Amino acid sequence: MTPELPWALRAALERRLDGVSRRDLGARAQKVSAHYRQGGASEAVVRGEADALAYALTRLPATYAADLAVLAEAARLAPGYAPARLLDAGAGPGGGSWAAVSVWPSISQVTLADSSRPFLALAAELAADGPPAMAGAERLAVDLARAAELPRADLVLMSYALAELAPEAQDGAVDALWAAAGGLLALVEPGTPAGFARLRRARAKLIAAGARILAPCPHEAECPLLEGDWCHFVQRLPRSRDHRLAKAADAPFEDEKFAYLVAAREHVAVAPRGARVLTPPRAGKPGIELKLCAPAGTAETRFVARRDKAAFGIARRLVWGAALPPDGPDGGRDGN
Repeated sequence: MTPELPWALRAALERRLDGVSRRDLGARAQKVSAHYRQGGASEAVVRGEADALAYALTRLPATYAADLAVLAEAARLAPGYAPARLLDAGAGPGGGSWAAVSVWPSISQVTLADSSRPFLALAAELAADGPPAMAGAERLAVDLARAAELPRADLVLMSYALAELAPEAQDGAVDALWAAAGGLLALVEPGTPAGFARLRRARAKLIAAGARILAPCPHEAECPLLEGDWCHFVQRLPRSRDHRLAKAADAPFEDEKFAYLVAAREHVAVAPRGARVLTPPRAGKPGIELKLCAPAGTAETRFVARRDKAAFGIARRLVWGAALPPDGPDGGRDGN
């Protein structure tokens, strides 16, 4: 699947930008970006319609691309699962929901939950000419830091929103999200040490509650990464002209780094999982070195020699974040 925004969403965003001062939008977008990089909550800078639009221009393409990568991987590992109801918690302008509907056409009911009314209004405007599930999405104004109960759904997504809750509210939010999830729960966070730490804590809570970790981990053992290391991945996406102008950037693309976690209920059928590539593979003349999270619950480095043609043929096609086939170069070692 292409990480580029769907045509209907892109066209709606371009229409919404028509007649808007690019100078004002650029200034607002830079403020949003600076605040985002510092780890602040979007509500502190998204105070009205213009701020929400600047956020959508600056961040919507990247969050959509990351969410699409995460949900496509979930669909690959749960190939028989076809959710009908989606809850997008902390939906913002709705990019995560668009990604979910792109991955699962079976989704017919979407609930966009957010505490920001400007975001919810913009999400509805952008979805007006979208797929029926998006055009008819229910909008729910809710403070996720205080929501003990959320609408039930087959798929629950919280994308780039856990960071916006106070640390003392995050555990309760994860509990509420899992209680609402009838099949899958997907959490996506910035690919930073802090983002990974939030997901690592959520992972432990979910496993204790009986969840099976679908991705990126190929196991439910304790996370093997040592202090100072963190699990994150990257998605390259194209930038539109307005996107480049808003970010004062020359490159026609950007690389979005993200961390994620997908948990599944016991009844969801899960495909066999192989080891996950945790960093960019290091290729040299003798072969390829891979840093892997293995099904045995270990983080380890494996070397695939060029002379082992079958294994090397698989290894040389692997990229950062890829899952090895269970029968790949030791991909299923001690796996399940």
